[in-house]
Amino acid sequence: MKVRFETFGCRLNRAEALAMQAGFESRGWKTAKHAADADLIVVRGCSVTARAQRDCEKFIESLKRAFPMKRLIVTGCMKEKKNEFILKDVPKDEIPTFTARAYLKVQDGCSGKCTFCIVPKFRGAPASVPFDEAVAKASRFIEAGYHEIVVTGCNLSLYSSQGKGFPDLVDALASIAPENCRIRIGSLEPGAGAIETVNAMAAHENVCRHLHLAVQSGSPRILAAMHRPYKVSDIDDITSEAKRLMPGIGLGCDMISGFPQETETDHYSSVVFVNRIGFTKGHVFKYSERPGTMAASFSGQVPRDIRSRRAHELANAMDKMRRTAAKGFIGKTVRIVVEDEKSVAGWTSEHFWCVANAQRSGADAYGSRRREFADMKVTSAVGHALFGEVVGG
Repeated sequence: MKVRFETFGCRLNRAEALAMQAGFESRGWKTAKHAADADLIVVRGCSVTARAQRDCEKFIESLKRAFPMKRLIVTGCMKEKKNEFILKDVPKDEIPTFTARAYLKVQDGCSGKCTFCIVPKFRGAPASVPFDEAVAKASRFIEAGYHEIVVTGCNLSLYSSQGKGFPDLVDALASIAPENCRIRIGSLEPGAGAIETVNAMAAHENVCRHLHLAVQSGSPRILAAMHRPYKVSDIDDITSEAKRLMPGIGLGCDMISGFPQETETDHYSSVVFVNRIGFTKGHVFKYSERPGTMAASFSGQVPRDIRSRRAHELANAMDKMRRTAAKGFIGKTVRIVVEDEKSVAGWTSEHFWCVANAQRSGADAYGSRRREFADMKVTSAVGHALFGEVVGG
């Protein structure tokens, strides 16, 4: 039997897809390279924006038309009711052995009341993987030969187990990881516990120097309308502490443009904000009305062309900072996890893509070192990408 996975959206969705894939393979299933070859197709959908949901729905409909007799599961942040009984039969997650990085899901669900968000409808109330179980699974990833573990969750700030929070988990994971394995933290809500998480990161050199915050807006008025549980000043405090404790840290954020009643002044506040903080990577979303959310019924909906223009301006601001930051790596040595058998390329600790100047074939010594570390001296930067020479042969 063969299964094909089609995954949309965030790292959490990818982590869940990989875990399901490993579970299927542990029971004898083969992974199909193409949907046409599969006996079962699993689509992990995304509904974070109306466009994302439409794209998923169109893709699902195309699968149904092309393969009307195949068994199809739709899950993730977009489920079909008829799939409920099928999902009970999905194997439990095992250790995947087919990706460059390991994805460790430790939390799901959210208790937030953000006026724009529909995700809790699909993810439900907060739930955390037991502390000891999360650490044990990380240990199995390390034993399996992984050199980077990406910690994922729907809202990592809500992690709570055995009287311990997310900063405690970061500390424990970093403590069990040897020198040749690093921990990368997924997107973090900049609310309670964020400063403590930054402190836990800084205490361990094997935690990636990259912090991605789900900010959403640089306007105090809009943050309040979104019902976000923090203030702009909190973001300043978190990022200032991160830069003080970990000089050169890469900072990323999520931003929403064109939220209802957002004025040009509010938008300008967000542009000034991202420039002031110095975010080097950003995901900018045009506000999308999601039926069933409070914001969908708000007055003062921003015209779509204005949402697009504001999103473009925010993205441009962060793009310029990322290009500048990339040039700052020239002459420095960075460490990557080799992601491809055919070349020495991968992400730096600060989440910049770095490629060896001389592309190497699969027969090269590094061809067998996928998932392992490689140190690179950066010689140039083109756009956001770094290029360099392998240090040590």
